[in-house]
Amino acid sequence: MRPPDRKLPTNQTMTKISLFFSAALAALLVSIGSASAADKINIATVDMQELFKQYYRTNEAQKQINVERARIQKDNNERLSRIRELEESLNSLRKQLDDPAINDSKKQTVYKDFQAKQQEGIALDRERREFLQRRNQALNEKMVQRMKGILEEIRKLVEEQAKKDNYDYVFDKSGLSTSQVPFLLYTKDATDITSVLLKNLNKDAPPESLKKEESEADAPKGKAK
Repeated sequence: MRPPDRKLPTNQTMTKISLFFSAALAALLVSIGSASAADKINIATVDMQELFKQYYRTNEAQKQINVERARIQKDNNERLSRIRELEESLNSLRKQLDDPAINDSKKQTVYKDFQAKQQEGIALDRERREFLQRRNQALNEKMVQRMKGILEEIRKLVEEQAKKDNYDYVFDKSGLSTSQVPFLLYTKDATDITSVLLKNLNKDAPPESLKKEESEADAPKGKAK
């Protein structure tokens, strides 16, 4: 009666979104003024994926998304519980229909009850699946918009830092081309401003947020198998 459940978004959703936007920012290029042929061109690089990942607001957004995902799962489980109760009732009614000791008049009453509960179960499962689809879609859209806002904050900070330090170009060294080749293969005398930007991004972060990020960063990596 009940088709396979639609899977809820996994914890990898946030990671996929961050990689998607990092790829979209692969060609990030901040041009500040125009340097003459006689001037030395000042070039900087930045790891946009690292900034996005280590920004405390990204982690806060992830926590909020996890809470909402858990709420969706809880609501779904409650609906499944009601559907399972109906399935148990249907099994009991089915046994009565197969019982030769029950007379035809009684079986007709049981059969009507069976049909009513079966239709109720189908309707409840359909409503549950539609509920999941709506909530998951809304959650995904909310995640995308939130990540867009965070990435725009980072982009603006990169631009401000470039103007402040008089860089002519800033390249995203974490970006990949459409063929999955690193966008930036080589730069001579380029300054990596990732750490400076990360410090500025997290200057207003709650202490507990930074402690958690530092503990995760210091955690030993598992050996490759």
